[in-house]
Amino acid sequence: MRLYLLIAVTLMSLLTEVVQGADKKKLQIGIKKRVDNCPIKSRKGDVLNMHYTGKLEDGTEFDSSIPRNQPFTFTLGTGQVIKGWDQGLLGMCEGEKRKLVIPSELGYGDRGAPPKIPGGATLIFEVELLSIERRSDL
Repeated sequence: MRLYLLIAVTLMSLLTEVVQGADKKKLQIGIKKRVDNCPIKSRKGDVLNMHYTGKLEDGTEFDSSIPRNQPFTFTLGTGQVIKGWDQGLLGMCEGEKRKLVIPSELGYGDRGAPPKIPGGATLIFEVELLSIERRSDL
């Protein structure tokens, strides 16, 4: 009897996780501009120089590097940016442009980034990879 109870409880908890997982949105990656010559693709540990524009689902722009004429530079895959960027910019070529639709779980979550990004917000980024600085393997 205890075995049946243990199995039932285990199945119920697994089903709950599956249902909750089904509610989560996934990262969407759209390629806006491909490049013909792509000798290297971005990977974890690369320093990327990007231009970007970030908007909310209603079209409200919350940030952009373009008017500042200052590319954003960071190391990919090290947690310096939101998870949606760390995942959505992998395998990108210099000169490539992408559109990322990032669910809040891979962005700023329920807290948001006040005052411009409310909690639970889906973020839409238009990004262009200007250059990759590859750190030589150790």
